[in-house]
Amino acid sequence: MLSLPLFGQWTTRYLLTFLVVGACWHPQHASADIYSHIDKDGVVHFTNIRRPSRKWKRVMRTGPGKAGAVHSRRRSRRRRSPSRYTAYDLHIRQAAGLYHMPEALVRAVIRVESDYDPRAVSRVGASGLMQMMPATARGMGVTDSFNPRQNIFGGTRFLRVLANRFSGDLVLTIAAYHAGPGAVRKYKGIPPYRTTQRYVRMVLAQYYRFRAKLAHK
Repeated sequence: MLSLPLFGQWTTRYLLTFLVVGACWHPQHASADIYSHIDKDGVVHFTNIRRPSRKWKRVMRTGPGKAGAVHSRRRSRRRRSPSRYTAYDLHIRQAAGLYHMPEALVRAVIRVESDYDPRAVSRVGASGLMQMMPATARGMGVTDSFNPRQNIFGGTRFLRVLANRFSGDLVLTIAAYHAGPGAVRKYKGIPPYRTTQRYVRMVLAQYYRFRAKLAHK
């Protein structure tokens, strides 16, 4: 079983999903595609190992530079240097430590949400590195979403709030960050929104990638 000491006990419904992904993940597979299938009980399974069975379908590519962002957004042209991927390391480590969240998860959310562009703005008004909506940002004490430190601390705090609300279930925490906690409660799991389901897969892929990378530092 995967060990995430900073999260609580996972729900049975999603345990097998993470056993599949966790058992197959290895640093050398960081650029593998992700495959998925839904079993007869409605549980979604993921793996980065290609399966011969037709029930397994490729749902995303995770090669270098393939993470992208789920929602279209305007990106600043000034922040496209590769150095942006390490520019906020201190803020990420401090926020993860303060709110007792895995650093790999914070990095994964930033990678998928904005690709480390602090000036990114989505078409629905989410802003900054962790793409915080204005109301959520205010609730997390953020006064300037384009300030990298504020945005990272506010987004990580929101992840902590969601993790507490969903008893530490990593999958539901990620889903709620994208679709909102109300939608997750309504559907008692990942909402049946294609963009949210894709978002969860993308963040999970990046999470395991960063976790493997951090483990070898």
